[in-house]
Amino acid sequence: MIEVRNLYKRFEDKEVLKNINTIFEDGKTNLIIGQSGSGKTVLMKNLVGLLEPTSGQVLYDGRDFVKMSKMEKVMMRREMGMIFQSAALFDSLSVLENVMFPLDMFSPMTYRDRQKRAMECLERVNLVGAEKKFPSEISGGMQKRVAIARAIVLNPKYLFCDEPNSGLDPKTSLVIDDLLSSITHDLNITTIINTHDMNSVMGIGENIIFIYKGEKEWQGVSSQVMNSDNKRLTDFIFASDLLKNMRELVIANNKYEHKRRDE
Repeated sequence: MIEVRNLYKRFEDKEVLKNINTIFEDGKTNLIIGQSGSGKTVLMKNLVGLLEPTSGQVLYDGRDFVKMSKMEKVMMRREMGMIFQSAALFDSLSVLENVMFPLDMFSPMTYRDRQKRAMECLERVNLVGAEKKFPSEISGGMQKRVAIARAIVLNPKYLFCDEPNSGLDPKTSLVIDDLLSSITHDLNITTIINTHDMNSVMGIGENIIFIYKGEKEWQGVSSQVMNSDNKRLTDFIFASDLLKNMRELVIANNKYEHKRRDE
């Protein structure tokens, strides 16, 4: 479990995060959502140590990441897997070599065992047969799956994903969502996803944190989104006419069901 307590982040005279208090739950897909400039990316960077909070705590199973020494933070990061918005693969390395890279850096395993572990992760993301290809030879969706395989190769306890569906078509985005969800549950990982994708919110959002102007505005699960009375949340989620119509249909159906039960 990751717990954030009274977190503030200031850049000179601008306060970007204000008194954030939240919990990211074990074995669940935790989504951070919000408009561009709301502070959600800054929040994720504070969680992984790319930025240091102005004040507050980031607790990993009770361990305060903010107060750890440099060496303790290095060891802590070995428990983290990261998926970047651009996939961030090494162009000069094959798919297999990309997945093996964290093992080459941090694992005492033999080369054969590292190769075996990397192939297990490629199988997990349905990429067996692509291991000899280079990033330029595979699609954007396949590159994201390689990035997922690389992120889980060290068996992390925590998985951080920055806009994993960025640049992908809707069908491929669903594949990535399903993959992240199944990995989270199968491996009991605490997964944190920074996203704009409303399909992700409604499809895999088990714990959703909505950030508005640097503050936690709302927290809940996807099933609560449709009926939320938080106007800032609904304005953000239902920005399109299609989603607004869907919400109105859900609300109308709920009213009808309540009325029928009362009768």
